[in-house]
Amino acid sequence: MPIDGIFGSTIELLSKNIDLRAKNHNQISANLANAETPNYVPSVLSFEGELRDALKSQSNNKNRATGSLTNPRHIPLKGMAGGVSEVHGTVIQTPAAIPGRDGNAVEMEQEMGNLASNQIMFNASVQMLNKKFEGLKLAIKGQ
Repeated sequence: MPIDGIFGSTIELLSKNIDLRAKNHNQISANLANAETPNYVPSVLSFEGELRDALKSQSNNKNRATGSLTNPRHIPLKGMAGGVSEVHGTVIQTPAAIPGRDGNAVEMEQEMGNLASNQIMFNASVQMLNKKFEGLKLAIKGQ
């Protein structure tokens, strides 16, 4: 039985969210590491909107005929966005409003806030994933 049959799309969504949060953590860490690099422009991985659209599209397409894209040159059917597994996020530059004299646009306070926020969301996703598996474990034990 596929794991989707047990949890619906929750496991796939949470695991993708954790994966993308880890990538965003690396992006933010790179921004902090380059806080002293001249002309460095910070960037962040934006994926929440893509993930939301993919989930919405996935739920809307359950009752429709589905096709699969087996070649990168295939054109998706109208109204059919890719699934959650196809979300990769987009790296966007987030320069400071007033760059430093050396052209560096990293704002340490902003990046530290982004790092903390991303870490909180990562931990919340991991906890939700753990709860799902604890429920499965209890069901297997018959408790």
